[in-house]
Amino acid sequence: MDKDLLWQQFRQNKSQELRHQLVLSYLWLVKHLAGRLAVRLPACISQEDLESCGVFGLIEAVDKFDPDMGRDFESYAYARVRGAMLDEVRRANWIPRTMWHKLQLLKATREKLERKHHQAVTNEAVAREMGVSTAEINRLDNHFQRIYTLSLDEMVTASGGETLRLGDLIPDPASPDPLDKVAEDDNQRLLAQAVAAMSEKDQLVLSLYYRERLTMKEIGLVIGVTESRVCQLHSRALNRLRQKLKEMEETK
Repeated sequence: MDKDLLWQQFRQNKSQELRHQLVLSYLWLVKHLAGRLAVRLPACISQEDLESCGVFGLIEAVDKFDPDMGRDFESYAYARVRGAMLDEVRRANWIPRTMWHKLQLLKATREKLERKHHQAVTNEAVAREMGVSTAEINRLDNHFQRIYTLSLDEMVTASGGETLRLGDLIPDPASPDPLDKVAEDDNQRLLAQAVAAMSEKDQLVLSLYYRERLTMKEIGLVIGVTESRVCQLHSRALNRLRQKLKEMEETK
């Protein structure tokens, strides 16, 4: 459908379907901006993360755009989408700019040497290449480690408003998996009933991971979300499966 006609209909009827069509028709803008900003992204942010933030900015732009203001939508959305992406970069990239440039140089130098020698290189070799002391390389490496320091008690919000503890997303090797427990008890029927009672999205994530043996990243490509989002969905699905199995055991 022509975009002008879409906008005309959307202004008359703010339906979710028309809103969805408008967002899809301007997704190219999100990908274009994410591709430009991804060139100098901090290591803790992926281009997929930028695109996710950009989509939220695009949705907000569609909802708030007023053609009577005399601006075309693409110019208006460009600022909104780019702003949403930059907000995410600023939120995640908390280190000073000068330190960030040093870390980028360290990363680029190490990658160049590893490509040249086809193996991991020592800090001494990196220091010689950069013309600094080994102690300085060690100090920069420590900053790299600090970038990834997270609290396991940090709460993250999933879709639907459900809140998960970050530590709950990390598998506990000492804790028996509910799937393994049911298999060991030779009670596949109970498992099938529990899975069948779950939502289609939960069933899909569990099936792709345990039956199709896909990785989290591969599952993300299949269902169109980031790898970190798949981890959240997987953790939530397992928690729900545990609860359903517990309820079914109690009613036996």
